[in-house]
Amino acid sequence: MGNNGLSLVLIARQMAVVAVSTIALNCAGPGAEKQEGGVQKKSIEAVQNEHTDALMSIPGVVGTAIGSCDGKPCIKVLVSKKSAELVKKIPSTLEGYPVQIDESGEFRRLDSR
Repeated sequence: MGNNGLSLVLIARQMAVVAVSTIALNCAGPGAEKQEGGVQKKSIEAVQNEHTDALMSIPGVVGTAIGSCDGKPCIKVLVSKKSAELVKKIPSTLEGYPVQIDESGEFRRLDSR
């Protein structure tokens, strides 16, 4: 195999690496978004879903939502009554997304009449 054969092998390997990299990036699925530099970041929906149970286990937390904070997507944590003690228990970010604490009061079921 001369120099031409070696060059073809190297080109084939480079093409295989590009193909595998492209497939890997595209297989990240709907729970991922592209971030700067091609690094994958979870979608805000996936992050909210993964952390809601833990957040809801904190006394005073009544729900979570996705919203906009300063024009950027954020995770909102709804609390019955905002207090300094409660704010200390809730992280300020979740997997790179900002968290905003909103006082909503208690949620009650309406009687159907």
